[in-house]
Amino acid sequence: MRSQFQPARVPTVAARIALSISSLCLGVLVVTTASAQVPSHTPTTVEPPLAASVSIQPTGRVVARVNGSILTDRDLLREMYTIFPYARVHNGFPQAMEAGIRDGAMKMMIFEELVYQEAKRRGATVPPAALSHELAAFRQQFSSSQAFDQFMQTEFHGSQALLRTKVERSLLIDRYLKSEVSEKSAVSANEAKTYFDQHRDKFLSPDSYSFQSISILPPAGGAADGRKRAEDALRRAKATKSYEEFGLLAEKTSEDDFRVMMGAHKNADRSKLPPAVVKALASMQPGQVSDVVEFDTNAYTILRLEAHVPAGTQKFDTIKDLLRAQLEKTKTEQLRSALATKLSKNATIEKL
Repeated sequence: MRSQFQPARVPTVAARIALSISSLCLGVLVVTTASAQVPSHTPTTVEPPLAASVSIQPTGRVVARVNGSILTDRDLLREMYTIFPYARVHNGFPQAMEAGIRDGAMKMMIFEELVYQEAKRRGATVPPAALSHELAAFRQQFSSSQAFDQFMQTEFHGSQALLRTKVERSLLIDRYLKSEVSEKSAVSANEAKTYFDQHRDKFLSPDSYSFQSISILPPAGGAADGRKRAEDALRRAKATKSYEEFGLLAEKTSEDDFRVMMGAHKNADRSKLPPAVVKALASMQPGQVSDVVEFDTNAYTILRLEAHVPAGTQKFDTIKDLLRAQLEKTKTEQLRSALATKLSKNATIEKL
């Protein structure tokens, strides 16, 4: 049936040092000279080649400075992939979205650099055991020792010290964000319940129906053909005895997108359903199959009612896990935004 029936990222160490072995073999990113300027977080990511239409072709060009530490177009591209990973399989970023993705990536990598610098300023360190564990996990991502050695030579001139610096940086960022954001954004069940009780108006559910449908859409052969096919589908629908039987018939017979879900419409808002459909559902009992309903010009449907849910307040026990997750997400975004503002206040940031 048609649309009438419808109802900050916290990067990890793995995300920052993830790599593409295939593009490494193609030699996509190459460090130009051993004496080249090294960013405060020398990149370890090797990105897959981009389509010629994509404007970003990473060369190691400096795109920003944060309190003197440089950030390159490689860092920028890595963050863009984190925001929009589908670019890897779609030959680049959608033209209409690229500017927005680039802006978000620039803000993210500057934020992470500020976090890293603040962690260092506070004297934060990474336990040797944790660093060794992360280095071992990173190395295991390679298919062979030869692939790892090639990567090290390409990105770090074979320097294990540079790799350790990169991994240590990622761990410091994660640990700082965990203490300043993740741990502080936790929401207990009691806090969620208090919020629920104080904002009950936000948890009102509309008068709705859960049902299944088999739809026959406007046919090429004209109204008579459509009605005939609908009557044939009705005969078989009336013979079904359960949700599963009706659903299997919907998968084979229905001509709308809901057929892939066994014709199921979960908690469809009454106010958003076609009047003819509402009229039919209102007269039915759960498990009952309707007659043929014409809900649009030469478009027909057959309905099987699962349940009618009157308008009312949702139950806390039903939504508590989702509510906690939503509250924690909101709190996380607020804490990250406040932290970014705080760290940027006295920082010298240049976008080139």
